[in-house]
Order: sequence, then structure tokens, then C-alpha cells
Amino acid sequence: MRNVTLVLEDGTKYHAKSFGYDSPVAGEVVFNTAMMGYPESLTDPSYAGQMMVLTFPLVGNYGVPAFSIEPNTLPTFMEGNRIYASAIIVSDYSEEYSHWNAKESLAEWLKREHVTGITGVDTRELTKVLREHGVMMGKILFDDEPENIPEAQYEGVNFVDKVSCKEIIRYNEGTGKRVVLVDCGVKANIIRSLINRGLEVIRVPWNYDYTSMDFDGLFLGNGPGDPDMCEDAVNIIRKQMNASRKPICGICMGNQLLAKAAGAKIYKLKYGHRSHNQPVRMVGTNACYITSQNHGYAVDAKTLNKDWNEYFVNMNDGSNEGIRHKSNAWFSSQFHPEACSGPVDTTFMFDLFVEKLTL
Repeated sequence: MRNVTLVLEDGTKYHAKSFGYDSPVAGEVVFNTAMMGYPESLTDPSYAGQMMVLTFPLVGNYGVPAFSIEPNTLPTFMEGNRIYASAIIVSDYSEEYSHWNAKESLAEWLKREHVTGITGVDTRELTKVLREHGVMMGKILFDDEPENIPEAQYEGVNFVDKVSCKEIIRYNEGTGKRVVLVDCGVKANIIRSLINRGLEVIRVPWNYDYTSMDFDGLFLGNGPGDPDMCEDAVNIIRKQMNASRKPICGICMGNQLLAKAAGAKIYKLKYGHRSHNQPVRMVGTNACYITSQNHGYAVDAKTLNKDWNEYFVNMNDGSNEGIRHKSNAWFSSQFHPEACSGPVDTTFMFDLFVEKLTL
């Protein structure tokens, strides 16, 4: 293992060892407090441009499953077709792994996909630094290549355009109600959750104008980066809302884009929500759900107009976790009801969408 140094933009340094692909890299440094699920998280397109810090100390002990494709063309165990995170930063990488479904080690996978991984960082101390300062840009430098300094930018980059599909993809053709899915970097299990409920899914690029298509409902997927970079998508959603009352459901980035189309504003969270244990409450009730989350931006609920209500709120910091229209079947969640990985307390969001399609 080669010696490396993680350098944050405030000058803080952490010395570590490389166990993945040996290449300097830069990106936004964010932390995830989940205890498991690194194959799913690394392949989640929402991590594009980010270096993922895992607070759970032991990582790699259950290896990595084979990359296999289901008959529906979705990856079986991953959330995307490749690793999207720029790097993974862990406290204690386990070279030995054991799991009935493992086909290779985390290190072997990272090297094959040319993704940097470093171990030996006190990730809980690093997380405290990020909580106090807020997320920061960072660089992983190889100590024996001091002149090889990577550069990267996160703010002002349209990562959605980088990860969205480039052409229309269809699933479950001719089977049931037809749903247009706007791909801002959608996770595989969102698509799976729709087709498993008997829906025909038409997956379109993030900036595709679908308003003249024949469909029964609109689904807005998750994605990376700043939603303010996606004005084309917002304008098309607003066009659809002005033309029709067809059901609309959004997840994560989809929640933010729906809110923007409704006239609300978005702001960046200090350090975001990335974990399996985020408690959210359904507004107007005492019902609380434990949710999987991965976002760095949030809807400013105070800027919602009189036709909209908050649907869910975060019990830790009070930030918005979903919105719904007062009269139309337009609603969304900031959390991930499809999980993968994480708790499945809120899969009813998909059932609610299907119910609205049949009314």
C-alpha cells in the first residue's frame, strides 16, 4: 500500500494508505453514517463528484457481489452500471472478506474500475470536522508524487447531465399504466420498484420534453449535485403541471425539482444527510419513519406557495423531507423509499403513486 495524504480545503491533513486504484483524485468530501451498503452507495449516481467517507470503522469485510444483469436489464446488486463516487475513505479496510454472494474484494473492484480508496483515516474525527465546518473540497495526494496534484470542482457543475441516460429506455412495455421516469441519475431500485408494481416505465433524459407523450403519470428520479443547475428539467415539469393534473411523484432530487417547478427555493445543507437512520415525520401526524437518505440540498419550505404543504420533515434538523399539492396528486419525498441499501419503512410511497394512477 502506498502512502497518501488527504488534504481538505481548509488545510487539514490526514495521512493514510492507498488500497484501491493508485491515482490522485479531488472532489467534495462527504460522510455517510450507514453501517453497510458500500456496493450500493458507490454505484449510486448521486455520489458523482464526491469522495465518500464511511464512519463505520470496518469496511470491506463482506466483499463485493458479481456485477450481474437481470432480465429487465437492471443490475442485480448495484444501483448503477459503474462506480460513480470519486473515492472512498475508510478507517480500517479488511483485506479478508467472507459472504455467500461475494465474488471479489472491495480493493479488486476499485482497481478494476479505476477508483481511489484509502484506509487508516480516523473517519469519525474527519466527520466531526465536516460537521463543524461543513462539507469541503478535498484532494488525495500520493506522497511519492508530490507534483501530481488533482483539481476538481463541485459547485456550478451539472452532474445530472453527466449521469443521466442519453436516450429513451423502455421497461415492461405494454403491461400496465404508463409512467414517464425523468432520469437525473436514477437508482436501479427505483426503476425496479415501479416495474415490480406492474407499471410500464419510459425512462427519459433529464432535459427531454415528454409533455406531448402518451402516459399516465410522471416520476422524478434522484440525481447528483445542485438542482439549480437543472432549469431545463424544472421548466418541463412546470409545463406539464400547467397542462395536466396527471399524478407526479418525486424522490430526492425529484423532490427539489418538483418544489422548484412550484416556485420554491433550494438551499445547500451544511453537511447533508447521508445515512440509513434519518428519522422523518409525516406532517399532521405522529407517524415517524426511519429512512435512507443521500442529499446535500434541501427545499426551503417557507418558500412554498399556498397551494402546497410540507409532507414530511426531518426530526433531527427540521429540514424538509417532502411536499404535496393540496388538491392534485403531486407529491414527493426527499428520502429514498426504495432504500437499497437501508430500511424499507416507506415503500408505501410507490404504492401511493400506483393508487393515484388508477383513480
